[in-house]
Amino acid sequence: MDIPIWLFIYLDSCLVFGFYLYVRNIKKRIGFQLGMNMSMVMGGMMAMLSGVLLILQFPFHFTYITMLSSLIGMGTGAIFGLLFDYQTFVTGLTNGAIVGLMAPMIGTVIEMPGIFVWSLHILFAISLVVILSSIKRS
Repeated sequence: MDIPIWLFIYLDSCLVFGFYLYVRNIKKRIGFQLGMNMSMVMGGMMAMLSGVLLILQFPFHFTYITMLSSLIGMGTGAIFGLLFDYQTFVTGLTNGAIVGLMAPMIGTVIEMPGIFVWSLHILFAISLVVILSSIKRS
């Protein structure tokens, strides 16, 4: 891979934090259905990205990486869910936990990590663009 894994984690965290600040400022215009989808996507993608990137960095610490990626996904889904209502909070929390449990398993079996990591980030960028366009239309 060309870019260090820690740079990916830092950029992903900055993107999510910036997106959270943007959504927090306009949350009155967003319906709870879009809020629920947003909390699921953000919690799931952060859990997947952190789980895969961390297991690639520390391949022999599977248990700790699984717990950490679950906590990251749960936290991200929860903070996005708390912007809207309790049901959205629970949905983001559980989706982040489930994806966080699966992400290190996926990261251990990939054969071409560079292509897979870049593909995940492209999927993350597409997800952000779709959510932003949905916010603009709501």
